[in-house]
Amino acid sequence: MVFLMTKVLLVVFCFLYSGSASATGVYNVRDFGAKGDGKTLDSPAINAAIEAAVKDGGGQVLLPAGTYLSGSIRLKSNINLHLSAGCTILAADPKKFPSFGESSLLRGEPEGGSGLYDPSESFGGFPEYQDGGHTYFHNSLIWAEGQTNVSITGHGMIDGKGLTKKDTEVSGQIQGGSIGTGDKAIALKLCRQVTIRDITIYRGGHFAIIMTGCDLSTIDNVTIDTNRDGFDIDCCKYMTITNCKINTPSDDALVLKSSYALKKPVVCEHIAISNCNITGYKCGSLLDGTYVPEPVNWVCGRFKLGTESNGGYRNISLTNCTFMYSSGLAFEEVDQGRMENIVVSNITMSHVHHYPIYITTGCRNRGPKEVTQPSSARDIQISNVIADDCDSLCSIIVTGMKDEPIRNVWLSNIRLYFKGGGTRDLVNKEYREQGTNYPEPKFAGWTPAYGLYARHVEGLHVNDVTFRYERPDYRPAVVLDDVRDVTLKDIDAPTEPGVDQIVRL
Repeated sequence: MVFLMTKVLLVVFCFLYSGSASATGVYNVRDFGAKGDGKTLDSPAINAAIEAAVKDGGGQVLLPAGTYLSGSIRLKSNINLHLSAGCTILAADPKKFPSFGESSLLRGEPEGGSGLYDPSESFGGFPEYQDGGHTYFHNSLIWAEGQTNVSITGHGMIDGKGLTKKDTEVSGQIQGGSIGTGDKAIALKLCRQVTIRDITIYRGGHFAIIMTGCDLSTIDNVTIDTNRDGFDIDCCKYMTITNCKINTPSDDALVLKSSYALKKPVVCEHIAISNCNITGYKCGSLLDGTYVPEPVNWVCGRFKLGTESNGGYRNISLTNCTFMYSSGLAFEEVDQGRMENIVVSNITMSHVHHYPIYITTGCRNRGPKEVTQPSSARDIQISNVIADDCDSLCSIIVTGMKDEPIRNVWLSNIRLYFKGGGTRDLVNKEYREQGTNYPEPKFAGWTPAYGLYARHVEGLHVNDVTFRYERPDYRPAVVLDDVRDVTLKDIDAPTEPGVDQIVRL
């Protein structure tokens, strides 16, 4: 009996003492030296817990309540990084941390690493056809590359206070030398079976979440309140994004892209998005509940496909989403990819910046010169949309290219309420061809129509659409230029005296 009791006590003692093993599959970062006091750099302890879990075949790396000052955290296969309620991962400011060299604070740093954030990886000298933020991943607060079955969960927060919101990469290295700059809150590349659930991200850096070349992913109940992009989903497939709240007053909220970051064109496909809220309140005011509108001169919120679009988009659905103080829906294919089979339904918008609906192709062609195919778009269906207080700079815009029209667009059961104010001289305006220009309507200015402007389209079917404006608008409701195979049915739109056409061809 004494021998058995001694053996049990010894096992319990070993379990409590050891920081490198877990009998339960849960690896508490405090057992590996994390303090959670907001002052001690805890990323080495978090990385040590991850490595211990990997050694044992995987498990949950647990961050209890507390504030964990952190540099780069390297997520690995079969790891669940769990942020408990009351937990905050606080991105450290590199200006407050000199180069550590061989400091014990940096145990767990990869070979050659000497900064707070990991160096950006080399892109192999391959020409870059996308921004640096889409090219480099390792210089992030939390990153993973080529991993499987990774997850970030829990009701804790990631605060990117020490991250930069600028695109700082130059020639594969970070400006600032060995100190290093953190660029993104979460960056995942070529990962499979990814889950991100329940967390909150505040001040997410250049991108709060970027996922490139990731398959079989689930993002659910994530809240983002940031001053640059919210989600960037690039070259991914088989993904669901549900029940998320995304506040991005100064940039895009939820963006699908198909860049050349994988050194080849890769289609972004089979993406289903539903039950999300997109807003453009002042950064932080979504989280604190004050909901302060912040006027901006650039994009504000919005759901977008593009602009990086080498691989194109296929089988994308967006449904049951709300927009407030944001731009609306933008579908942009300008880099020689194909955009097809896009379905949008059940969307409400209030206080819409710039435009509610924008569909375009162009020939910016940012990619290898050997690629000669034109950008194309077809089979886009948008229905059950209500938007009020829309800027009158742009109407619904559907613009293809003269030699490659957009094909088969359905617009049905749509109610749009504009501010109005268009003048008579706009009726004869030569509206800019997209061509090689950056695909942003504000650069082209007001459209000749206040409701729907379409050019270079083959197969445009509009049914049960209502337009209204607050101030008198002297443009026709609809202007069609080089549009073939048109169906217009039940268009309800007012006109001012002297405007003799609701629809102008």
